[in-house]
Amino acid sequence: MSLELLLLFIPACFALNMAPGPNNLLSVSNATRFGFGVSCLAGIGRLVAFVGMIAIAASGLAVVLQTSAIAFTVIKVVGAMYLFYLAWQLWRAPVSQVPQDDNRSTSKNYSLWKLMRQEFMVAAGNPKAILIFTAFLPQFVNPADATAPQFLVLGSLFLVLEWIAIAAYAYMGAHVGKWFAVPERQRRFNRGCAALLGAAGCGLLLSRNSAAT
Repeated sequence: MSLELLLLFIPACFALNMAPGPNNLLSVSNATRFGFGVSCLAGIGRLVAFVGMIAIAASGLAVVLQTSAIAFTVIKVVGAMYLFYLAWQLWRAPVSQVPQDDNRSTSKNYSLWKLMRQEFMVAAGNPKAILIFTAFLPQFVNPADATAPQFLVLGSLFLVLEWIAIAAYAYMGAHVGKWFAVPERQRRFNRGCAALLGAAGCGLLLSRNSAAT
């Protein structure tokens, strides 16, 4: 793989990583509620889902999603329903007065495993993500060379950049966390995020697989 291709890949890839979406919204919400560190660790669930998607793209199995309207629709509906579920949970999330010196990352009122699972499910429930890997990564693969090592390099770079994006969104959430010490502000933020997650679910339901026959 040439250096020129890598220099083209990195900024284009990072733009995709930083694009606002349900997973990045979760990073902001988790950091606001539980702290920067917890939000970053929860993002591991997203990375695990992306590892699977990169493997699918590398193996060529993503062609099934490109050509099968049924497979695409099933994953799309399941993913949208899960977004609606998260939106409902966040809308009803309890709020409380937070002391100014409170360290949210040490709070016991969360399950890291549950947060990681949420990140995983949101990422895995979006068939568009698999199609992005299928359409985006191969553009930077030289067919004259072995494809597996190239996918390994590109996939690894994608995951590193995704981790940076997770940290960036978590930092934004943690940075404004003190502003949410007032319960009413917490409630408004939670419900605003819930509305955006619900809108993302609607968008996912309305999305179409243009490649399907």
